[in-house]
Amino acid sequence: MRLGEVERLRGELAEFVADVFGPLPRRDQRRWGECYLRGLMLDGRRKSIQPMADRLPGANMQALQQFVNQSPWDPLPVRQRIAERLSEVVRPEVWVIDDVSFPKCGKASVGVGRQYCGAVGKRANCQVAVSVHAATDTASCPLEWQLYLPREWTDEPERCRRAGVPDDVVHREKWRLALGLLDTLNDWQLKAPVVVADAGYGVSTPFRLGLEERGLSYVLALNGKEVAHPEDVEPHQPAYGGLGPPTLPRYRTPPRAVSVLAAEAGAERFIEVTWRQGSKGAMSSRFAVLAVRPAGKQSLAAAQEAGGGRNRWDGVLPVQTLLVEWPDGQDTPTDYWISNLPATTPAADLVRWAKMRWRIEHDYRELKHGLGLDHFEGRTWRGWHHHVTLVTAAQAFLTLRRLDPKVRTPA
Repeated sequence: MRLGEVERLRGELAEFVADVFGPLPRRDQRRWGECYLRGLMLDGRRKSIQPMADRLPGANMQALQQFVNQSPWDPLPVRQRIAERLSEVVRPEVWVIDDVSFPKCGKASVGVGRQYCGAVGKRANCQVAVSVHAATDTASCPLEWQLYLPREWTDEPERCRRAGVPDDVVHREKWRLALGLLDTLNDWQLKAPVVVADAGYGVSTPFRLGLEERGLSYVLALNGKEVAHPEDVEPHQPAYGGLGPPTLPRYRTPPRAVSVLAAEAGAERFIEVTWRQGSKGAMSSRFAVLAVRPAGKQSLAAAQEAGGGRNRWDGVLPVQTLLVEWPDGQDTPTDYWISNLPATTPAADLVRWAKMRWRIEHDYRELKHGLGLDHFEGRTWRGWHHHVTLVTAAQAFLTLRRLDPKVRTPA
């Protein structure tokens, strides 16, 4: 936005800030929060503190530095209020679990390390954050964030101390961080609709079990290498030979890759499904819904535990739903999703939810290219979470204006 546009919005922005930054105890914190949001929305190549302060009338670089990097305000209540307001307006059909990367130089920025960086498509020096987004076909917004801390950081307590990492923060896998974010949103009385995520989360059996333990429905991407049995197979109980412990029930055939099971289903099982209207017309492809029994060591161990232990388990693996895409012109299926929703769920619903994950790319374009999500130059844990919260607030304000131009603050 140009300076004149931002200035014309100051009244509406002040109402928004009074609401979402209400938990901040001090008036000056709310004042600099509003100033930072105006800086993020104002046109400019860099959205780090110094260039924003130079562009924005009435800004004070030292005060903004103090507010973002040193001031001890808690970002969680602010993010909670943002999530509450956006959920009311967006009315999401899915929550999208994702992670986003921030390329970085050096080793001092909190959480930085050599790891897979989606922003450049390979391993690189970067920070990675896990996020949860509320989404429909027409709108989306981030609800909660958590910075991923590689093990190399938690193995060096002094390095963590210099970056201000709280003592109780330990290394946790991304899928565990995602479950923690869902627990936080549940504590905020926000109800997840259907959870969707890419194959990095879908291939994690513990993640899928964690969702089921929380009573959450999901449609998660898979790669074609994950193994399963067809639904109609039954375990066989071999006859006891009289020596040693009895042989446990088992399937007569080994599990096969879901890509093999999908191809064996035959092209006639696939139907044309349109999931939304795009700028170039209807977006459609061919899909099939199959019932399978996911296998593999982790699935086997989970089924045995649920069945009362290895020696009491009846050998039956649970049935789950496999959604498969086989586009016209392709020799084999190309994409796979696993769901704990019944196979009787309409294919159109499963496809729409699975494909809705891509909606958050709109978020990232606005958050990164428009609002400077990845422009933060500080190095501390506190500063990073403050900056991300402020960028989320700026995007929330703009989203509310797009969906409700009056941007009324609820009583």
